[in-house]
Amino acid sequence: MSVENQSKQGRWAGRSSEKDVIRDKIWKLLEDEGQNVGPAWSRIPNFVGADLAAKRLSELDFWKSAKVVKCNPDPPQIPVRLRALYDGKLLYTPVPELVEGFPFVLLDPAKLEADGVQFELAATSQGAVEHGQPVSFQEMQPMDLIVVGCVGVTRIGGRTGKGGGFADLELGIFRELNKVPDHAVIVTTVHSSQVVEDDAIVMMAHDSALEWICTEQEVIQTKSPYPQPTGVAWDVVQPDQLEDIPFLKELRRTLS
Repeated sequence: MSVENQSKQGRWAGRSSEKDVIRDKIWKLLEDEGQNVGPAWSRIPNFVGADLAAKRLSELDFWKSAKVVKCNPDPPQIPVRLRALYDGKLLYTPVPELVEGFPFVLLDPAKLEADGVQFELAATSQGAVEHGQPVSFQEMQPMDLIVVGCVGVTRIGGRTGKGGGFADLELGIFRELNKVPDHAVIVTTVHSSQVVEDDAIVMMAHDSALEWICTEQEVIQTKSPYPQPTGVAWDVVQPDQLEDIPFLKELRRTLS
């Protein structure tokens, strides 16, 4: 990897060299093809057609029946969060990188409407933190639909985020606390350029697999062969995560 690309990848580079390579490839491809919206590197990249991918997701039966949705806070999923609010769903979204004393906020569309808060504002990460109700993991309701942010995905459910490990950490905690019922669905929205060959992403035991993928072009049901984790893999939680995420040490003591 070039020094330039390692710099672009940011502070998560080096935790998984194999996934660094595929993230590098995807971020560069999005830029080369002009499919990124804003900066692509070292983040869950926003992309041309994110609204179309969200529309495809909103047309699926499991979306229509979902009452409680969790969605990552990144820009490409703003259309997903916006549709959830307009469709009257309770929406949980995490504080970016979990750096506040509370991990999540709850966005209740009825309360937002009563308070005169526009859904378009609440659907942004800053607006969600400002207008959402802070909640702990223990206070969260079981979720029907879990939307995760991805840099790369495969058609059999493989995924990689930006390298920080936040999505898998969240999902592990949800499972420990019985917040992921059997009917819950794990999905993402990405650009079609982010869909890579099945063997390009190596899944580890602590990685959560995708069940559905929506792009601007198609809907993919992965029928994933990967077993889902049953809880938090504390042995792969990074030391800086334990230090930087305020509630994580206490949560570990509670769950141990």
